[in-house]
Amino acid sequence: MSERPSILLVDDEVSNIEILSAVLEEDHDIYFATSGEEALAIARTALPDLILLDILMPGTDGYDVCTQIKNDPLLADVPVIFTTALGDQEAEVRGLELGAIDYIHKPISPVVVRARVRNHLEMKRLRDDLAKLAVTDALTGLGNRRRLERTLNVETARLSLSGGLLSVIILDIDFFKRFNDLYGHTAGDRCLTMVAAALNRAVRHGSDLTVRYGGEEFACVLPEARFEEAMEIARGIRERVEALNIPHSGSEAAPTVSVSIGVATAPCVPGAPPEAWIRAADEQLYIAKAAGRNMVSGTIFEVPVAATVE
Repeated sequence: MSERPSILLVDDEVSNIEILSAVLEEDHDIYFATSGEEALAIARTALPDLILLDILMPGTDGYDVCTQIKNDPLLADVPVIFTTALGDQEAEVRGLELGAIDYIHKPISPVVVRARVRNHLEMKRLRDDLAKLAVTDALTGLGNRRRLERTLNVETARLSLSGGLLSVIILDIDFFKRFNDLYGHTAGDRCLTMVAAALNRAVRHGSDLTVRYGGEEFACVLPEARFEEAMEIARGIRERVEALNIPHSGSEAAPTVSVSIGVATAPCVPGAPPEAWIRAADEQLYIAKAAGRNMVSGTIFEVPVAATVE
């Protein structure tokens, strides 16, 4: 997978795309679209780091495209630079009010384009780094609850375009309060970091997310994972935690630290509430606990969609 920044060029004039591409392709991965509709479709699949967007296009113009980008949870953080031959201040103000970060005027200056693109990509990288710190659990290095909620919002929106599957795993360390009482909070923190590492090793794909959901509770978001795959991963997590062989004399589930796990899988549909996966996985976690803990329970469920009011 390329680590170069990616840029989506949008212009109904192919010659303009060719000029911009020649200026930027040496240091960036380039996507292009010749209409607003095509731009939105490509943006949702390619997830570019930056979009250079023409204003005057037939059909869906640049203003409309920018509005849809900023209203889409999947794309809202992607910076947009308008490229335009319009020179009036009113047009610039309108674009900035819609969420664009800059303007590049035609005919373009290659030096100006490179400099502005470089600066905005660097600012985006810094914003992304700060955002990552804000959604990272300090103890385990996993994502935190905010990261979980944000990822669920993005993935349910993305996967609803194709009806793709989404699986969520929630797990809880069995009798963890007793562990802390018996061995102390330093040992408790060490246990949490070891379980977090085992969780990370069990998850297979770069698109999967692992988080510390709450005190001794963890979660995984598995985009496009079938139920059988999610259950296999959950069983792998349970086995890896068991293999840590951390003594727990206060547990009624096992002589060592163990976890109870709930799994929920459903296809994403437009309007589906992201928290539905959390609720369904939580219910399965409760079933696993009620059945004796140190086990996995899972379900394929139907996502409730709020009815629209006429």
